[in-house]
Amino acid sequence: MKTSIALKSLLGAAALTLPLMAFAESNVQTGAATSSPGATAHLDFSVVIPKILYLRVGTGSTYSSGALTSVSTVDLITFTPAAGTVGNGTAVAGTGGDLTGGVETAAIVSNSGNVTLNATASGALSDGNGDSIPFTQITTAATTLTSTTALPAPVLSNGVSGNVVLTAPATKLITQDAKWTFSFANAANVPAGTYGGVNVNNSRVIYTATMP
Repeated sequence: MKTSIALKSLLGAAALTLPLMAFAESNVQTGAATSSPGATAHLDFSVVIPKILYLRVGTGSTYSSGALTSVSTVDLITFTPAAGTVGNGTAVAGTGGDLTGGVETAAIVSNSGNVTLNATASGALSDGNGDSIPFTQITTAATTLTSTTALPAPVLSNGVSGNVVLTAPATKLITQDAKWTFSFANAANVPAGTYGGVNVNNSRVIYTATMP
């Protein structure tokens, strides 16, 4: 019985001290009036930085100020060869794009090492009547925008493109952009029609960036 009462008293005293353990440390030192007592206290800090991967192709948010946001706008690039020039091998400039003239802003911002970029099409551009134009007929030229080195563009195909790998510096931070100018190679004669469109007839290409 005495053991039980003593144990309860001990547990009660321990419970009373638990809330005090959650507070910051304190330390009291005493000494004579002529002494110089010193007291110390400790405090730990932690900063948790999330992984950030930003990809922009075309219309999108600013990325130079650090205010990264998602924008759902999907641009349309249109090529219209003049009558009598179809298939003559002379490249055709596009219309549309956030920079106009078939030119798009492309940018990647990341903070966790190397980044791999590729592009995926679900098949050749179709007119819905059995005719098609392969995505290899659409070329992309990358030129500098604000970064010293232009962000390379994946080479489009009727499936998944090859990978473009951006190697991060020792800081693990990447901020790289470019102007991507799209052209239609116009290297083959094809039947009249509208190939692709707004998310129809295999028109949409999905650009994907990944990092560790």
